[in-house]
Amino acid sequence: MKLHIEYEQQPEYPLDREETSKLNWRVEKMSLSKDKTQLKYNSFLTLSNIPPQVYEYRLGNRSALEWVIDQYRVSTDKRSGIVNDPNREEDPEYIVRLIGEVITVSLETVRRVKELAALPIQ
Repeated sequence: MKLHIEYEQQPEYPLDREETSKLNWRVEKMSLSKDKTQLKYNSFLTLSNIPPQVYEYRLGNRSALEWVIDQYRVSTDKRSGIVNDPNREEDPEYIVRLIGEVITVSLETVRRVKELAALPIQ
């Protein structure tokens, strides 16, 4: 429980970072590569070496990482025109850190569930 409640205090999983252009932490819409080992954050940054076990921890029909990718994007409500922008001016690297933390929590959750499954039931 503590792992999930304190997800933002977990260490970031050490992903490889490929920076390709001018520094820009702003995210519009992220996307995974077909093999799901890379995450295109924006035109500046691609995160890679995402372990496949990350996708074993699921929230409904998708993994926690896929949920973050879907939710942390700029979108506009069609009816009201209100723009939802997850970027934080006061902490521009927040979303990149969150991705690393969510990967850590996902991997640790999968590890712990497997440990529990291996315990003998009496």
